[in-house]
Amino acid sequence: MGLEFRTLVEPPLSGDKISHQTPVLFMGSCFASEIGRKAESGKIPVLINPHGTLFNPLSVSRALLRFAEGYSYSKRDLYLFENRYYSLDHYTLFSSEDPDELVERLNTVNNSAHDFLLKASFLFITFGTAWVFDLKENGDSVANCHKLPASLFLRRQAEVSEIENIWADTLERVLRVNPSLKVWFTVSPVRHLNDGLHANQLSKSRLLLACDRLMSYPSVTGYFPSYELFMDDLRDYRFYATDMLHPSDVGLMYVWNRFTESFFTMNTMSLWSEADRISKAMAHRILGDRNTAGTFARAMLKKIDDLSDKASYIDLSAEREYFESIKE
Repeated sequence: MGLEFRTLVEPPLSGDKISHQTPVLFMGSCFASEIGRKAESGKIPVLINPHGTLFNPLSVSRALLRFAEGYSYSKRDLYLFENRYYSLDHYTLFSSEDPDELVERLNTVNNSAHDFLLKASFLFITFGTAWVFDLKENGDSVANCHKLPASLFLRRQAEVSEIENIWADTLERVLRVNPSLKVWFTVSPVRHLNDGLHANQLSKSRLLLACDRLMSYPSVTGYFPSYELFMDDLRDYRFYATDMLHPSDVGLMYVWNRFTESFFTMNTMSLWSEADRISKAMAHRILGDRNTAGTFARAMLKKIDDLSDKASYIDLSAEREYFESIKE
């Protein structure tokens, strides 16, 4: 018997499969965004972090509840600081000197997310950190501090029971509007080292414990071991980017492959691969004259036709329009 120099982590095989006809909502840390973008590149219908990247469980819950209830934002939801308005429920891009413009943008995003949630088949929630910033003046936790003065906030770690209780209520309310939604939790392997390695481990431990408790709720479908795949299976700095905090492209590809093994059928994977090649071809720099570009475009249009014949439900309209524009 040979020695095995790795701790193999076997993700669960989902009985419910993702396809090009099952809308998927990804929410949470930047790791959720990375996996969501991989799915999107092969034309899986996805919505990725409408509020922007959300790191802590409380902020993800608040965003999801706003989607579920079809919340309508107003100027009362904005925070004014030095003549600029901010939404503390959203990522840093959601600020403006014009409050009306910002409110309109917030409602456009929320209405779109509400509509998507109603038809979504899967919801993947990735917790990044248990560290939470509370606005001192009202005690509300914020999704992002927008680089506002630290004196405005109280920083703390959310308790395991706090996360569990908030999410028990969140899941109940979300499933009222979409009872067939399959909910999966995961913990991001991205490390938050501002407070040191020990504090990061304490934070991740709280998230893992909270997820474990939530697994006992019938409204939760499962847990995907993103954190464990990096910490125990890969377990090597060569699978991290140069900052030694975020996964490298190779590391992400490994987790993506394990994800597709869990959630994709062979047919879906085949269709995803074809659609991914077509999507990436749009970003391909075509060297040579117009004849070269035209030949390449006609070849891609043939691939689009072939894929559309097999799966007419895959939306390739943007790709078709692009290659039609350069084929002559």
